[in-house]
Amino acid sequence: MRIERLPGDRGKRQKPTRVGRGHGCGKGQTCGRGTKGYQARAGSGRRLGKEGGQMPLIQRLPKRGFRSVRQIRYSPVNVGQLERFEAGAEVGPEAFYAARLVRRKKAPIKILAEGELSKPLRVCAHAFSAAARRKILEAGGSCEPIGQN
Repeated sequence: MRIERLPGDRGKRQKPTRVGRGHGCGKGQTCGRGTKGYQARAGSGRRLGKEGGQMPLIQRLPKRGFRSVRQIRYSPVNVGQLERFEAGAEVGPEAFYAARLVRRKKAPIKILAEGELSKPLRVCAHAFSAAARRKILEAGGSCEPIGQN
């Protein structure tokens, strides 16, 4: 049995009605749009979110919270992920990017404590959680913050 030889599900996909192809099909002339008016025109129809006189949902719901413009959005790297590097190596943003631990090359990085580390590493990152710093130091490594005066 091969996937390309399986019989199709009859009637599963209904062909779309072709409109404007004569009176015989029942969808000729005005194509089911009625006569004249806004709805008969091409490109008509309500904008997304409009509810025709009723207060739109987005306006009925209360405003909530805000996003700070100055908030730093760190790319997280867990301590357990550092296990892939060789003992004694210096690992930083370039190494994380090369190992595909972060998506963007210039993203600020924060080391988090999930997982275990058994080898000493010299870790360079923009931020460390307290537990992650403790785990790195216990493994005999060091934590070096980047970009702080």
